[in-house]
Amino acid sequence: MPQPSSSALSPQPSALGSLRIATRQSALALWQARHVETRLRSAHPNLAIELIPLSTRGDLILDRPLAEIGGKGLFLKELEVAMLDGRADIAVHSLKDVPMELDAGFALGAVLERADAADAFVSNQFDRVDELPQCARVGTSSLRRQAQLRALRPDLTVLDLRGNVGTRLNKLDAGDYDAIILACAGLDRLGEASRIRSRLEPPKWLPAAAQGAIAIEYRDGDARVAALLAPLDDADTTRCVTAERALTRHLQGSCQVPIAAYCIDIERGLHLAGLVGDASSGRLLRAEASGAAEAPDTLGREVAELLLAQGAGELLGRAV
Repeated sequence: MPQPSSSALSPQPSALGSLRIATRQSALALWQARHVETRLRSAHPNLAIELIPLSTRGDLILDRPLAEIGGKGLFLKELEVAMLDGRADIAVHSLKDVPMELDAGFALGAVLERADAADAFVSNQFDRVDELPQCARVGTSSLRRQAQLRALRPDLTVLDLRGNVGTRLNKLDAGDYDAIILACAGLDRLGEASRIRSRLEPPKWLPAAAQGAIAIEYRDGDARVAALLAPLDDADTTRCVTAERALTRHLQGSCQVPIAAYCIDIERGLHLAGLVGDASSGRLLRAEASGAAEAPDTLGREVAELLLAQGAGELLGRAV
């Protein structure tokens, strides 16, 4: 994360002023924005904070897969416009939805401590993927999840599923699907952890890069805001998600390609596992490596190169 000067790290109460937080209007996005608000109030009791709820194109177009309409970056644009035109000072995101490269003029000011990074198997009748009957209907909008589902159970009927968490659960309850795959962190944050029938977790099943982590975006160069955000940054989470995002960036990945990555702290540094898949066939390529905690970018590139050496370039649709 960008590091402000030492003199800026502890702004005086009289200089704190106000902070406006741009957020999407979904229940999960609002929970995350309010969580950031709570953390900021704890760190800066004299700071005035206002939430600015906004609708994004990604929230409004629900009848087509994300991969067809421009990817997860669609969830950011309106929030970034609000920062550019002075309506907001920061934006709160699920880091897994943030593109690997931000547009010029923006930076990540803090990554909060990560919640449960695993995916959740949610069903009203079955406890695990292997209990589903032949050709059962499973809903997920993620190509990464589709690839791993097809690798486990090629017989399943994997169907696209868009909408916020509540909408997806309602579709399951209406009988449109036999099971759906969601993020454990989102269900936990919305008080829906009881809907989790089983966790799909590493090393067998890998999450999206940075899944479970909340990130705060701000206008690059805004020293006052950088100082306010600095106490919220979790160093351990930042190292791990930096490695995961470096892997994805090196593979030139987006939501249009099934890429998964998960990094953990180990005694001697970091350990990163990566995966590239084919959502149609269920073919999966896996690689992992360990590296120094102070060089997460290097570790991410190393695991990406191991995947490319196995033929990931073909799955990624580009020349190696």
